[in-house]
Amino acid sequence: CIVNLFEDVSNLYFIRSIVDPVAGITETAKRIAAGSYGVQIEKRYDDEIGALTDTINDMSLKINQSEKMKNEFISSVSHELRTPLTAINGWAETIMNGEVRDAGDVKKGMGIIVSEARRLTNMVEELLEFSRIQDGRFNLSMELLDIESELEDTIFTYQELLRQDGMQLIYNPPEEEIPLVPGDPERLKQVFLNILDNAAKYARDGKTIEVSVFSDSEAATIQFRDHGPGIPENELPHVKEKFFKGEKHKARGSGIGLAVCDEIITRSGGTLTIANAPGGGTLVSVRLPFAPESGN
Repeated sequence: CIVNLFEDVSNLYFIRSIVDPVAGITETAKRIAAGSYGVQIEKRYDDEIGALTDTINDMSLKINQSEKMKNEFISSVSHELRTPLTAINGWAETIMNGEVRDAGDVKKGMGIIVSEARRLTNMVEELLEFSRIQDGRFNLSMELLDIESELEDTIFTYQELLRQDGMQLIYNPPEEEIPLVPGDPERLKQVFLNILDNAAKYARDGKTIEVSVFSDSEAATIQFRDHGPGIPENELPHVKEKFFKGEKHKARGSGIGLAVCDEIITRSGGTLTIANAPGGGTLVSVRLPFAPESGN
């Protein structure tokens, strides 16, 4: 009888110490799976059950954060799509209905349609790039490049657009020939265009963007400097994070452009850094290492 009583007590202790906590954790896990993201389990043990509790709680918080980020992203993209579409539809209907008769106003309206269509195209491209990164379909076609030539092509492409917006682009070429760097030419041009576009959007008061190229014994560096208000110090560590948009610029941009650029440069073996420039404005630096056989 004593043996049976001991076995019963042991079984009861086992149920209470193992089965009951696991059942509680299982129930909470079901709630998380059903959509109660962020719910937490009270930690009562410092053993394996406690470790499992910590893991479930951490998972719940991360899922909750991801869900909030997704909802904010959908809201942001919806807003971004709505604004240019409204402008395009409005001007297209106005011109089509003959409500604008002055040739100058028609030209202005067509210019807005082209500009907003370009915004939509850029946004869709960023979304596609982000999607490729997320599901592992993002690849680079690497080859040896004359980085100065690739940069000059980009500047030639963008310079006239800046001029039309009343901004000046100053290019400072390297003093010496720069060795070849490995990279994907189309992706690197995408990076350069994105950085120039950001400078044009957020630093219009500065009116001037400067691009400089130089090198050391290991890498080429391309610097983009605007003369706008700069970035608040508390936002600098986050500007390359996916979906991040600073307080001053929440009304524009999807928040993934710089994240895509950083991914491209990192996969190219380089670094992309963003800082406030001495004397004001923002300084973006792209550093790309030379190919092993082409170093100085």
